[in-house]
Amino acid sequence: MIGRSTLRRLLRADDGAMAVEFALLAPVFITMLMGVLQIGMALQNYNALRNVSADVARHAMVQAQSGNDLSNSQLRTFTQGHARGAPYLLRSNRFSVIVVNAATQRVTGAREIELTVTYQIDSLLESFGFPGPLISYERPIFVIDS
Repeated sequence: MIGRSTLRRLLRADDGAMAVEFALLAPVFITMLMGVLQIGMALQNYNALRNVSADVARHAMVQAQSGNDLSNSQLRTFTQGHARGAPYLLRSNRFSVIVVNAATQRVTGAREIELTVTYQIDSLLESFGFPGPLISYERPIFVIDS
């Protein structure tokens, strides 16, 4: 049986309290840190998709004004090459492009093209079998008919 003095001494002892607190709080902080990093990677990839599509739209319009109407397959090839290059550096095995003429042409005298870019973002947990989600961005491109 434990004596009263031994029991009082054990109740007052605070040796190892910091280790116990760390063990309780560390998983929460590590999870929050990983979440912030994952959201940051997703936002960077989403902004890259938006900027790639804006660059492609600009390229298509400038080429059309120069008298060089690009086909949808040429736009798709340009988009894939542009996304792989700096500053975007998107990985081609995670990136897909769809370029089609819009079903309904909304502007008279212009050809409307729908550009859809999709990317599977990197996941911090891919090594554990959790792939990153797909993000997608769609924008219209209006090219003046020559």
